[in-house]
Amino acid sequence: MRTYYEIDLTSRSATAHELHGKAIVLAGRYLIAKTLVERGLAGVDPLAPENPLIFSAGPFAGTTFSNANRTSVGCKSPLTGGIKEANGGGTFSYGLGQLRIAGFTLTGASPDWVVIHFRKDGGIDFDDATPYLGKGNFAAADLLYTRYSRKVAIALCGPVGEYQGLLAGIAFSDKDLRPSRLAARGGVGAVMGSKRVKAIVVDLDKAPPFGDTKKVNSSIKEYTKLLREDSIVMNFYNKVGTMGMADYQNYIGGLPVRNFSAGQLADTTAGETFKMGGDYIGELNTSRGGQQTHPCMPGCAIQCSNVYYGADGKEIVSPVEYETLGLLGTNCGVSDPDDLAQLNYIANDLGIDSIEAGATLGVLMEAGLAAFGDVQWMAEALAEIGRGTELGQLWAQGTARVGAHYKVARVPVIKKQAISAYDPRVVEATGVTMMVTAQGADHTAGNLPRLKTREMDLETLMDLSLKQQIKVAANDSLGLCAFGQSVTNTNLDFLTDAINAAHGADLTPAFFEELGRMTLAYEREFNRQAGFTAADDELPAFFYREALPPTDHVARFHGADVHSIYDGLDVGQTA
Repeated sequence: MRTYYEIDLTSRSATAHELHGKAIVLAGRYLIAKTLVERGLAGVDPLAPENPLIFSAGPFAGTTFSNANRTSVGCKSPLTGGIKEANGGGTFSYGLGQLRIAGFTLTGASPDWVVIHFRKDGGIDFDDATPYLGKGNFAAADLLYTRYSRKVAIALCGPVGEYQGLLAGIAFSDKDLRPSRLAARGGVGAVMGSKRVKAIVVDLDKAPPFGDTKKVNSSIKEYTKLLREDSIVMNFYNKVGTMGMADYQNYIGGLPVRNFSAGQLADTTAGETFKMGGDYIGELNTSRGGQQTHPCMPGCAIQCSNVYYGADGKEIVSPVEYETLGLLGTNCGVSDPDDLAQLNYIANDLGIDSIEAGATLGVLMEAGLAAFGDVQWMAEALAEIGRGTELGQLWAQGTARVGAHYKVARVPVIKKQAISAYDPRVVEATGVTMMVTAQGADHTAGNLPRLKTREMDLETLMDLSLKQQIKVAANDSLGLCAFGQSVTNTNLDFLTDAINAAHGADLTPAFFEELGRMTLAYEREFNRQAGFTAADDELPAFFYREALPPTDHVARFHGADVHSIYDGLDVGQTA
């Protein structure tokens, strides 16, 4: 049994619902999409009290089942106007699971700023948030640990979220207590701010009970073994981390450089040194005492995270991830990892999406406010956003709105959300995913960054994208990190048996694909009701017009070409 809470912030009251079996399993992204559609929320103002903010943990939350403690956060996005699920690692779902909490929905808005505290004795407190307002996330987290102890997990609305800046994500604590794992995209932090919830604190306790605890514990060990035997997990994610993708994208010419005007920062085939990828950074970081292998959540065997150290042998930031290297780094003309790490820390302290922030700064540079590579100006711009000045609040509204304000022609967004660090002219399958997904330009909806696609036709690309989106949607609905997919997706009998043992469900392996399909169907329906059409799947015009060096590719497909992708979902009556 697990408990799900409906929390009315206006009255500061909570209603508990018991969940059993399958109801515990169908969580995360699926639960968010199903809830938003069934409550008829496509027409609400995203920053009004009527827009719920949903937090959901997966069926293995609270255990050391590797990469199974991700937290899904969802709502109608104030950035895109469509549906949004953003998920993050860290310890938040680990804490929820230990208290036997499957998740909760925040409705209404608190009359005053509040900290919600889930206590280990089952109580829920609504505490005064005044001491934490206006502070950066690291200072606020320190104060929260002083107040509630260090044996807690936290979710934080940063200073940008407080004034409902659309760059704002929701920061979760990692296993070392840093508030640096973000459910970052889509403005979910702005929705948290609109509800005047500064922080959510969850007491840590002990692993929760399961139907067959002995089998669950055995499954945890077996899954770890499978991950450690997997070459993709151990030779890429564990050894290099996501920053290794920068080396590959730079090599093939799919890296965002200077507001997507080039696909390569350094020509390594001509002997130039590329300093913004895993090969260079890994050696540099370990030579300084930094950690290139680091788990963001308890029990994770993948350990794709890192702790980046400066030349003085002290920590600057954790983690440095590929998307941040791409958007806040090379997209803005930054070529030194130390500079990027400092900017990364500022973004973490503000609790903002580094993808959206980097794309926004790149557009501001294109507008002539600074030269590409001007790191001092970037730091000052982020500080302006953090202070919430009139200018800072304008910039905090994200790439699309900033581009419109400054009348910039080249604005890299789809559905008003910044394109991730894969140029769709080169990384075409991921490009198709970013065009069609209801989530906005989000690579995580179905990333296929290594496919050689130029000889593929559109039908093949759409089929590959849809299949990957279905798998990712299922993982997102089970609280599983997608970086374990090479094991998860190929061991469905094992995964299903483990879930059934945990919660007394009676699922078959076919549930996995059906879960992904139903999730995508609900998301498509929400955006249809919100008014989205094929025109919203179109790439910005410059991707079709401008050939990208060094490949000289232009985008091949338009929104009208790909909009029908979800016609192939073939779902029956949704659960």
